[in-house]
Amino acid sequence: MARGLGALAGAAAALTRGSIAIAAALMLTAITYQVVMRYVFGDTPSWSEELAVLLFSWTVLGGLALGVREGWHVRLTLLPDALPRAARVWAERVTDLVTAALGVFLTWSGWRFLDITAGSVSAAIGYPIEILNVLAPISGALMALFALERALRPGGAVETPAA
Repeated sequence: MARGLGALAGAAAALTRGSIAIAAALMLTAITYQVVMRYVFGDTPSWSEELAVLLFSWTVLGGLALGVREGWHVRLTLLPDALPRAARVWAERVTDLVTAALGVFLTWSGWRFLDITAGSVSAAIGYPIEILNVLAPISGALMALFALERALRPGGAVETPAA
């Protein structure tokens, strides 16, 4: 089971990493276009900032989930580092399971928020606001998947995955 979950998490991480790179590049393009149009041509497009916010939202939320898998998040390691290796592995597993629970909560609360905002559209572009708001439950689901994969990893979360 852990091997299949690891393969699924690896594929999801690769897709997330690629989509974050694309979103960041498009966001920078939209912002550059906005700046050039504003300061060179004196005509600011109404849609560029809204597009940049949408893309930035995925960059942050996707990065949050990816950071769980890769172990990028800042944490205090004083206590785990003082434990023997076996106890440290189990402490990391418990931490990862709590993180997975937080991911499940983010997914659940994100879906509830989608119900509240259903039918709304963005102000400038007019896209369904669900496109923006679905990013939180997607991030939560990925966060739960990655944390669960870390918790079930054979060597524990102490060992990092192959990229």
